[in-house]
Amino acid sequence: MTAFRSHRWSSRFHSDASAMLGMCLAGVLMGGVVALPVFAQESASPAQTEYVLGFSDANKHFIDVQLRCKSPRPDSCELMMATWTPGSYLIREYARNVDQIHAEDAQGQPLRLQKTTKNRWVIQGKNLKEITVNYRVYCREMSVRTNFVDRDFAVLNGAPTFIIPVAYVDQPIEVKVDLPSGWRQSVTALDSKEAGPAGIYVARDFDHLVDSPLVVGNPEVQSFKVGEIEHVLVNVGGNGLWDAAKATGDVAKIVAEQQKLWRSVPYRKYFFLNVIGESGGGLEHDESTLMLTSRWAFRRPEDYKRWLGLVSHEFFHVWNIRTLRPKVLVDYDYENENYFPSLWIAEGITSYYDDLSLVRSGVIGREDYFKSLSGQIERLEATPGRLQQSLRDASHDAWIKYYRQDEHSRNSQVSYYVKGAVVAFLLDARIRELTQNKKSLDDVMREVYRRYSGERGYTEQEFRKVASKVAGKNLAPWFDQHVDQAIELDYQPALNWLGLEMQGWGPSSDDGEPEDKEASRPITPWLGAKTREDNGKLVVTSVTTESPAYESGVNVDDELIAINRFRVQGTTLERVLGQFSKEPEVMLTLARRGELLELPLVIREKPKSASKLQPSQEASEKQKARLEAWLGASQ
Repeated sequence: MTAFRSHRWSSRFHSDASAMLGMCLAGVLMGGVVALPVFAQESASPAQTEYVLGFSDANKHFIDVQLRCKSPRPDSCELMMATWTPGSYLIREYARNVDQIHAEDAQGQPLRLQKTTKNRWVIQGKNLKEITVNYRVYCREMSVRTNFVDRDFAVLNGAPTFIIPVAYVDQPIEVKVDLPSGWRQSVTALDSKEAGPAGIYVARDFDHLVDSPLVVGNPEVQSFKVGEIEHVLVNVGGNGLWDAAKATGDVAKIVAEQQKLWRSVPYRKYFFLNVIGESGGGLEHDESTLMLTSRWAFRRPEDYKRWLGLVSHEFFHVWNIRTLRPKVLVDYDYENENYFPSLWIAEGITSYYDDLSLVRSGVIGREDYFKSLSGQIERLEATPGRLQQSLRDASHDAWIKYYRQDEHSRNSQVSYYVKGAVVAFLLDARIRELTQNKKSLDDVMREVYRRYSGERGYTEQEFRKVASKVAGKNLAPWFDQHVDQAIELDYQPALNWLGLEMQGWGPSSDDGEPEDKEASRPITPWLGAKTREDNGKLVVTSVTTESPAYESGVNVDDELIAINRFRVQGTTLERVLGQFSKEPEVMLTLARRGELLELPLVIREKPKSASKLQPSQEASEKQKARLEAWLGASQ
């Protein structure tokens, strides 16, 4: 069987619009207004495949899907369902949620439908003309890559919803939404059909359909323009606890800053689909993003800032991975893994720019930004896996590791989001230093976009070459150290260039002994194991490499019982540890698979890490000017 691959760029735009797509420098700044190109819509063609979505059993978490099409062959029609969704790199086996699938002909007579693989079916018959396939999809996973339906609203993604005739993947598709009683509206980035009732949408092809999530219910819709382009913030849920006007104003500032940075806009209209459903996450699309948040997030300042960071992150993806994408993702293979070691560019650099865009746009202050960036560095430094897995390998192995975390993951893996963002910060500072602040990572991203956006795509090596050209120096050794190797990063050159300092920087001594024993201070004892309460038992859930627990021989699923024969529980563990912090060794009592064990444990002080990034009080005027150039609005 030949795996299905899409041909998204061949059908996305007219040829003249495709040519415009790569013109990153087409945006011209005039009096603070960004002149931006807008891509032409492709002329409409008759839909070859039609879907009807029904919600009669929404309260039971089901949607009913009806597929109608002409048979591509007189004796058979092969159907396919995606196994993963672009932007979330894990095979998720969406066909597992399909129930009660059957097919019939134009007269309503049943047709033989046989499953041939985990995600393919074949319809067989004689003199086949029109085919109807009915099936149900169970939708009760609240995430940005799956489906969720209940009595209040529906959140649908294309990959886990639509079974497609393989012969028609490159042809126009029509989707009709049958609204149940009490629901007013459906919203998606798909084009509404010119004629007909509301709730009928047209996709250019299967790629376009998968790329356009759909929310249905009673959404609150706020429309605003930036750069003469319409944008829409759609809030679903929330129970009136979100100030949509305030959120819309902040989102507009983020949009304006990122349009200014990229100097080009590759979309006609953009939708921020904000599902307020007590969950979290975001996923990028060409002309929309699907985000999940809490109804209380708006009223908690720190949570609201994180939501704004999510908005910024997903919107930045319009350029970085949706339009400017690795070569391997120019055409999708929806049935198999699409490996690419440049995921750190797509996600890590985006993670760097998300909060940077917030401070540049004035949505957050600089103190908030320094707190966020130092938090990224601290999370990286607290991950033992940073010395085991390189950033490049973390990108390549996302399909088998990142979305399948276990108790050992933090010891063996590193996040391409977290380390990618930190490396992007260091790369930005390095380019600014090499060019005496004449160039930056902003220029690298725009130049890569100019050269490789659209159907061309880029390789990781091409990205590195552009970065070297912009920097005016071969950065191959730099990338080898920061991306290809799993070694400690050196932050000091970036901090020195920008006039920053990190309070509390550096690890503590290995033995935890204070320099002055006469004036010793209490130490923070460190076990190096995470635990959970389980019916009164204190159970180990993970053990950090080279920690006291690790060296003592503590295992995951061990029950911690006592230290020096004194009972410990979740609320008393650190307090009891602290009582013996000055002793060279204690005895740890635990139970493993029903057997009592005693293990010697050497208590050490918890390692210090970066605590606060801030401008240095001794910063020179030149350093202050560099800091201003970095954090000010993009140029």
